[in-house]
Amino acid sequence: MMTDFAERKTVEQVEEGQELAPKFDERGLITAITTDYETGELLMVGYMNKEALKKTIELGEAVYWSRSREVLWHKGANSGLKQKVEELLIDDDQDALWLRVSVEGNASCHVGYRSCFYRKIPIGSEQSEKNKLEFTIHKKSFDPKEVYGDAPNPTKL
Repeated sequence: MMTDFAERKTVEQVEEGQELAPKFDERGLITAITTDYETGELLMVGYMNKEALKKTIELGEAVYWSRSREVLWHKGANSGLKQKVEELLIDDDQDALWLRVSVEGNASCHVGYRSCFYRKIPIGSEQSEKNKLEFTIHKKSFDPKEVYGDAPNPTKL
């Protein structure tokens, strides 16, 4: 079991070495980009603190830090839509993670869509109404009310 991460000492150690020395931001978080292992489809972007990253490594399942609820969030613990980590990568300066996952239940978004990126922002000549979003996914993978009940939406406005 992992005890702690390496101390960041030199650029060479961080960029070219084999020690895991993640750089967490001023809030103690690191960005975690999550894609489907088979297709490469972008599923979500989340955040991890030290404990979430350690648990993800230990369990082999995605565990995030919920900024809106300020708690650890084991993805799929309530919904059953777990993300099995097939590969976990870290970028060159160790301040961003890439999780390549297999998803149980074929969805990753708490709103019910497969991906959290289900709308696009029209740009340039595509823009018809200022800032009007266009849906790119039109069918939900599950009904959030059936999965989560009448629990309030976890997103703070």
